[in-house]
Amino acid sequence: MVDQQARTGGDKRPTGIPAIRWEEPPEGPVLVLLDQTRLPAEEVELVCTDAAALVEAIRSLAVRGAPLLGIAGAYGVALAAARGFDVAEAARALEEARPTAVNLSVGVRRAQAAHQAALARTGDPTAAAVAALAAARALHQEDAEASARMAANGLALLDELLPGGGHRILTHCNTGSLVSGGEGTAFAVALAAHRAGRLRRLWVDETRPLLQGARLTAYEAARSGMAYTLLTDNAAGSLFAAGEVDAVLIGADRIAADGSVANKVGSYPLAVLARYHHVPFIVVAPLTTVDPDTPDGASIEVEQRPGFEVTEVAASQAAGAGAGIPVAPLGTQAYNPAFDVTPPELVTAIVTEEGAISPVTAEALAELCVRPPAEAPPLSN
Repeated sequence: MVDQQARTGGDKRPTGIPAIRWEEPPEGPVLVLLDQTRLPAEEVELVCTDAAALVEAIRSLAVRGAPLLGIAGAYGVALAAARGFDVAEAARALEEARPTAVNLSVGVRRAQAAHQAALARTGDPTAAAVAALAAARALHQEDAEASARMAANGLALLDELLPGGGHRILTHCNTGSLVSGGEGTAFAVALAAHRAGRLRRLWVDETRPLLQGARLTAYEAARSGMAYTLLTDNAAGSLFAAGEVDAVLIGADRIAADGSVANKVGSYPLAVLARYHHVPFIVVAPLTTVDPDTPDGASIEVEQRPGFEVTEVAASQAAGAGAGIPVAPLGTQAYNPAFDVTPPELVTAIVTEEGAISPVTAEALAELCVRPPAEAPPLSN
């Protein structure tokens, strides 16, 4: 079950209210989400009382972004356990909600494993529910810490590649605090550059079809006091041609074992443009986004979104099919993949909380994933 609560935020944090939080009111535990489909017009919270409500929130993109989906998935398992629902059934439904984002399954499986281990050890469902919640909270905290380290590693790499500061960074989709337990992935690097006085301009792709750049990244940039400019996705080429882009920073929803990167559709064309114009194309993502069980880009399942997201313009992104203004003839079919895949040879570097790799190879990525944190250098060549 989902309830909605409206709240306005007047501060200058990236968001006025957290993207996700666990609460325990007298009537039972709930998971509270900032409904990202309602931004930037209003800050509205969704209150999920069961895993089914969370699944719907994930599918509708009310909660989204690879790291945050992992956190949400873990909390969803904990919620099912605390409320006395079938945990295995809830875990299956959550994993299937967004197939491309590997973090979702990572979070679900981590909380489910903690639940199963505690249940086997104690035989007590209450203790098992507590263990699942502890696993979710630990993942939430780890992601916040990883976000800070990614920001530092990414800024160090930018300064190495582009000495002198004055960075003009192009980003795609949304990768800030709305997708993370901390300040995000790629956006966190740009924010670190801004705070260090080294960001000259953040170019924000609107990011079709759901305008997550226009609605969300611009929202976060404005609240953070960053110098930013919004552009249509197909205007990026003219920016490159004019020499106005120093680096491209994007996040990732899944990184295959060979270094292929699945990210919001439109990322691959940016990589091609960046290569032609000799501009660094940098992917920033936590190690939980790396999926060693997916061998290459061709093996990544790409989610297909509903056609009405392209053929209609809705007054609210939360509106469903038929609720918007048609921008194409009735019956028009739409090709609407949520993601595309960028091959590793077009990626200048992958930045994680444990360092960066460049060039991007399967061997370097595997080494980064198994290397103890103390041994991780800022950059491997």
